[in-house]
Amino acid sequence: MYEDLRWLGIVWSEGPDCGGPYGPYAQSERRSVYLNAWRKLRDGGYIYACSCSRKDLAAAATAPNDADDEPIYPGTCRSRNDATQFDAPVGNNWRFRVPEQERVSFMDLNFGERTFVAGKDFGDFVVWRRDDVPSYQLAVAVDDALMQISEVVRGADLLKSTARQILLFRALGFSPPAYCHCGLVRDATGTRMAKRHDAASIRQLRENGRTPEQLLETADLLVR
Repeated sequence: MYEDLRWLGIVWSEGPDCGGPYGPYAQSERRSVYLNAWRKLRDGGYIYACSCSRKDLAAAATAPNDADDEPIYPGTCRSRNDATQFDAPVGNNWRFRVPEQERVSFMDLNFGERTFVAGKDFGDFVVWRRDDVPSYQLAVAVDDALMQISEVVRGADLLKSTARQILLFRALGFSPPAYCHCGLVRDATGTRMAKRHDAASIRQLRENGRTPEQLLETADLLVR
């Protein structure tokens, strides 16, 4: 991936391969950072232990998209108030207790103002999985805050996740960055192009003879 991005002409000043003032940059090396955030949420009463079973908890640790966004939790364990009795998150799914019917709004730099209603558009979401893995929502919010990220650019499939992460920023005492969500690249059938659908990668396009200039021109047209 690093090689392909450099071939495309993208240069970065810090990261897993070159270090920087806010490392470590690999999430696998930041467990203690995420645990500190979990403890702060636990002590503040923002999260609760959920013992409900789910068929596929693995989806909670990856970036959700428009096709498999985390379903709204029915609230079975929502009334639990024993969070501070747990010294570690392992063994339970830990959910963020969203403020019911609160409107979470933000100004997207591409789509303009966006508003999502907690409890309606999304429910109590997982911040830590029972198999002892922090969720995507918690990891990226903590990383953005502690690495002092000023602007996040990502796909429009994560607009709803932004509302969740804003709630996490608030609970942890951080200010959220600015957000710019881009339209998704889709195939002829309208399906979102992604690795899971065997979409063409930069490496494949390189091997097929495309140049960096051609790919950047195509990307520019898509943004417009």
